[in-house]
Formats: sequence, structure tokens, C-alpha cells
Amino acid sequence: MFDQDALAATIAAHGPVARVVIAAHDGSSPRETGAAMLVWQNGQSGTIGGGALEWEAAAEARAMLVAGGRRLRRVPLGPALGQCCGGAVTLLTEVYRTGGLPEAECGLVARSVDGRDMPLAVKRLLDRARGQGVMPAPQLVQGWFVEPVAPQALDLWIWGAGHVGRALVAVLDPLPEVRITWVDVAEDRFPTVIPEGITTLPCADAARLVLHAPKDAQHLILTYSHALDLDLCHRLLHHGFDRAGVIGSATKWARFRSRLAALGHAPAAIARINCPIGDPALGKHPQAIAIGVAHAVLRHQARSSVKENAL
Repeated sequence: MFDQDALAATIAAHGPVARVVIAAHDGSSPRETGAAMLVWQNGQSGTIGGGALEWEAAAEARAMLVAGGRRLRRVPLGPALGQCCGGAVTLLTEVYRTGGLPEAECGLVARSVDGRDMPLAVKRLLDRARGQGVMPAPQLVQGWFVEPVAPQALDLWIWGAGHVGRALVAVLDPLPEVRITWVDVAEDRFPTVIPEGITTLPCADAARLVLHAPKDAQHLILTYSHALDLDLCHRLLHHGFDRAGVIGSATKWARFRSRLAALGHAPAAIARINCPIGDPALGKHPQAIAIGVAHAVLRHQARSSVKENAL
């Protein structure tokens, strides 16, 4: 998907940016059609699959930054790169600058890659998106590349910067379309190096920050204090949220349910909070918890996307 916000933010931070996207592939491919990376003079983000293909594509993209422009190139992975995948990948590389981002129409970014006029097939894709809300998969169509615009980022609030909180950030931060706000009671509870794009909010009275969270945000509660965890649950139930989860055992959650009920919350409302988070079958190691949580986040996003496309 075409993430306009991420592209604009990267241009603002680094200047001209080349976007490299897998426009098509034949046979095996390191990533799916639509997978993209952003490349600037001294760095890059995202991935089209890593390895030799990505290294060569990034070098080519940097060489295009000064002159700008667009290039469509088919790369046979075996003959060109010595890889044993057996497939071929078509890469579209486009250089963008401030003010030069493509405009979306009906939730799609459609542009010519070889100067042709818009073909009937692309017009039909736009008509379906406009009239029926049906978003096509990214695809190369008769000299035009069509991509859905990335949906608004998921707001994910992580409460607690201990071992599990750090593991969650490490696993979830690279995921596209996830915007993380990380909260704890003091600045020295956070690691020295914070991944770019994550908002940290140190606050001695952390629970009062619930009022600043979007009402459609997701929350993962894993502070050092059971009392703070309970207070966060109580405030979130009043404030509103999309999904919420608390780290803990069945015993902890049974006590929380009882105390939340005593605070006036209905059983159905309390049941909207999940405890424990992650997949207990994977174990209690922080990275294992993070992997289980990341799976749940991705599954929820996929289900939400299916529902939106069905409307």
C-alpha cells in the first residue's frame, strides 16, 4: 500500500526520497507485489525482501536521487543476482520531493510508468473503488501502476517500559501502519535509544494520560505496578478504546474483574479487556509475549481491512 504520510515525513526529515516498490513478479519473489522501501542519501526504511535484490535496488535508487525521475525494471533473480529463487521481480523506482507527492483518487494512487494515457482497465478499477468501495490489490496494468492508499495508522499505546514493554516495541515498531505511544512514570525507565517515530511520554502520574489517548486506540498495559495497571483499566473503561490487554495471570485478572465491578463497570464492559496478552502457549519470555501480541495485532488489522472492503 502507498503510505503517503510515511513518505511525506521521510522527505521532510531527509530531503529527496526514492520509493522502490515491487510492481509485479513472476515465480518466486522475496516479497509480495506492493512491498516497498524508502531510500534516501544516508539511509533507508522498509524492505522489498533483503539480500542482493534489496542491496542493488537501494544503490540504484540513491543514484537516481539527484536527477529524479522514474524507472521500471525487470530483474531475473537467478541470472542477474545469482539467487536460486527462480523468479523475476519488476521494480518501480520513483523519486519524490516536497510538494511532489501523487494525489490519491478514491483511495488509490494510480500513475503511468511509461507515459501512456489511462487505460480502460484502470478506469474500471477506479470506478469500482468509487462506487463499491472495492480496493484492488497493487498491480501493474497496461503501463500503469495502481496501489491502494495505506489506511490511517493504528494508534497503539504501550504502558510500561520494562522488559516486556521493550520487547513489544522492538517487535511492533517495524510493522507498517502502527503508531506507538510509549508511557511510563519516569524518563529513566526508557532505554537510552528510542526507535525513530515512537512517542515516549514519561509522567509520574501516568494514568492521567489516558485522557489524551484517541478513543479508537489500542492499549497494552504492563507496568511495574498492579495498582497502576488496575487504575489504567478503570480509566480506559470510562474513556473508551478499540482494544485493550493487560499482562498477568488468571488470578490477577480475577481480582481485577472483581475490583472493576466494584468500581461500577458492567461485566460486558470488563470483558472487552483481554488478560493475559499474547499467546500463553508460546511461554512467558518477553520476546515470546511480544510475538504473540504482534500476531494478535496483525490478525485484528487484517479482519478490520476485510470488513472495510466488504462495505
